[in-house]
Amino acid sequence: MQLTTSTKAGEERSFWTVETSFLPGRRFESLEDMNRQALEWATVRMHHRPVSKTGLIPAKAFEHERSYLTPLPAQLPAPYRADERGTDQYGYLSFQANYYWVPGAKREDVKVVQYADHVKIYQHRSCVAQYPLPPDGVKNARFSPEGQPAPRHLPKHRKHGSEQEEKRLRAMGPGVAAYVDYVIETPGIQRHRFVRELFALSQQVTETETVFVEALGRALRYRVVHLETLERIAWFCMTQGEQRLPYADIDESFRERPAYQEGCLTDEPDLSTYDQPPADENATDPQESEQDDG
Repeated sequence: MQLTTSTKAGEERSFWTVETSFLPGRRFESLEDMNRQALEWATVRMHHRPVSKTGLIPAKAFEHERSYLTPLPAQLPAPYRADERGTDQYGYLSFQANYYWVPGAKREDVKVVQYADHVKIYQHRSCVAQYPLPPDGVKNARFSPEGQPAPRHLPKHRKHGSEQEEKRLRAMGPGVAAYVDYVIETPGIQRHRFVRELFALSQQVTETETVFVEALGRALRYRVVHLETLERIAWFCMTQGEQRLPYADIDESFRERPAYQEGCLTDEPDLSTYDQPPADENATDPQESEQDDG
């Protein structure tokens, strides 16, 4: 896990202590794990360690100063931050690159109150939902109340990933997987959009296992990362084999339908049974023939 820090005047000593006493030799699985280790280091080890020159122990100094401090009332709320958010037509609000569903039929503006480990959603000063904050790094996820059926529709402005398309492409063979790896590592490429369009091209090309793989092999050889050029290469590969690249006139708006988005990437059905020749209805059962002969 890579960490970056910025210093300012008067804080160099604190940063130096963290960089030389806390970070060396430690490994962090996540941001939450780093905060847990930092809290233990600051309140257990450093808190009872004598300060240089004076020899003062921070834990004992705090116990002495506590009698002079005024405790806060117990009824005060925990620190929070409030933000105004709108809801889309499906009842979702966007907050920190994730989507949270607002119960009810009203699609009004709401207030999102963020605490240390959870968020509360208020509508007309009434709390309508509460969600735990996802781990650091979780993006483009959608959340709905536990114990209730998940909403049928996806958020309107949710960014669509390409994990399923990438998985299907890699399953076509090592040649396709090598080209996908090259595209992902190429700077300036919109990864998810390109992978989705590449998967759509694979569905349009007939003889996928030969023509599409050959086209991507040529594209990888010449470092081609433009979809239009890929289509021309695929057309060339098909004309070499006296094939044709079919393009059907389809209304692309069907991809925005919720039913299509939920089932477009499911496993393909097994149609191998249709490759077997149909059984002759007039054929007689051998056992019946033996009984007739008897």
